[in-house]
Amino acid sequence: MSPCFTVHRSLCRAPLAIGFLYLSLLLSSFLIAHAQVLQSCTEATNCGPGLYCGNCPALGKTQPICTRGQAIIPNSFINGLPFNKYTWLVTHNSFSIVDAPPLPGVQRLTFYNQEDTVTNQLRNGVRGLMLDMYDFEGDIWLCHSFRGQCYNFTAFQPAINTLKEVESFLSENPNEIVTIIIEDYVHTPKGLINLFTNAGLDKYWFPVSKMPKKGEDWPTVTEMVQENHRLVVFTSIASKEAEEGVAYQWKYMLENEAGDPGVKPGSCPSRKESKPLNSKSASLFLMNYFPTYPVETEACKEHSTPLAQMVGTCYKAAGNVMPNFLAVNFYMRSDGGGVFDAMDRMNGQACGCSTVTACQAGAPFGSCNNVTIPNVSPVTNTAGSTSPLSNTAGSFTGSVQFSKSASKIQSPNSFVLFLIFSISSILIILWIQ
Repeated sequence: MSPCFTVHRSLCRAPLAIGFLYLSLLLSSFLIAHAQVLQSCTEATNCGPGLYCGNCPALGKTQPICTRGQAIIPNSFINGLPFNKYTWLVTHNSFSIVDAPPLPGVQRLTFYNQEDTVTNQLRNGVRGLMLDMYDFEGDIWLCHSFRGQCYNFTAFQPAINTLKEVESFLSENPNEIVTIIIEDYVHTPKGLINLFTNAGLDKYWFPVSKMPKKGEDWPTVTEMVQENHRLVVFTSIASKEAEEGVAYQWKYMLENEAGDPGVKPGSCPSRKESKPLNSKSASLFLMNYFPTYPVETEACKEHSTPLAQMVGTCYKAAGNVMPNFLAVNFYMRSDGGGVFDAMDRMNGQACGCSTVTACQAGAPFGSCNNVTIPNVSPVTNTAGSTSPLSNTAGSFTGSVQFSKSASKIQSPNSFVLFLIFSISSILIILWIQ
């Protein structure tokens, strides 16, 4: 006789019930793990590809949600344009990382601007690094310092360590291009060029001789990759162009004022070292967008509507030219789409579309794929001019496709998950009884 007729049936059904409960929990976990932008989460693993779990108390948003965490590389959607026709994400003081250990026995006293390693920054789509280089302890170091001198309490690490991270990334990603912008306090003769050579980066060097001198277009990204000229380096010292072959930044690049003047609503003044933003004699435009004193918890607020408005302001100040570089602090922090959403929309302008994911490679200008764009009101700056991100910017809280391979599974909200679990529990109880 079967044991199910000699013992209470619930003992036989219990293993099946436990299995059913396990399957329901597994299903719920699977659905949660594919949550999209703005959907609830409890940890990063809840969110889909290219997203992470965060909140923005500075905007009164304390409930954790999935937010963008990776950039779309624009030439993956629209390839073959000149280098200066794209917008690239740049991290300000890329090396000044919150958890970076200080020198032994020294308490570091400085500001921090980023939260993850340079390697992670590059993997997340950052394509420009701002590095402050100093002579220190007989070597060239990365320091976040003052008065042109590096101290043991402002020092981070030898610059070659970070440059080797860049070399590894370029070696592993043969189609990518990285720009390095040096705030230069190095006085050692041939110090910079020897540093890059020792880091193994000379083989990727974009030569100064091929840089446009009068505001012409740069070579296409395709040409740069084919010739392996995938590292573009600028210095803040003019004499090093002739002495070491390192391009003088403001000969090729326009730049707005850094720090607080660069985030003041309705104003986008040019940096004193730079030519006017509407000058046609330089073909690259760097937009600084970070306050003088970086505060991690405020970055998510800064990377919402104010960013869209400032893009519009600087676009107008530059004579309706989109910035080629967008430099920010704490690039991962946002209330949804953040700097990544802004980048998508900025790059969409290159093909005449509202976002880069709508661009069609090889298609006529303005030929756009049908992608979901948040339906929000136009963003205007204080001067009343409409931002180039109008009708698509808002607070960057709309869900935008992350990449061609991103998950298309729509994650249910917390109520649906609760409903699944509740029904499962009721069925289990009835089954046991």
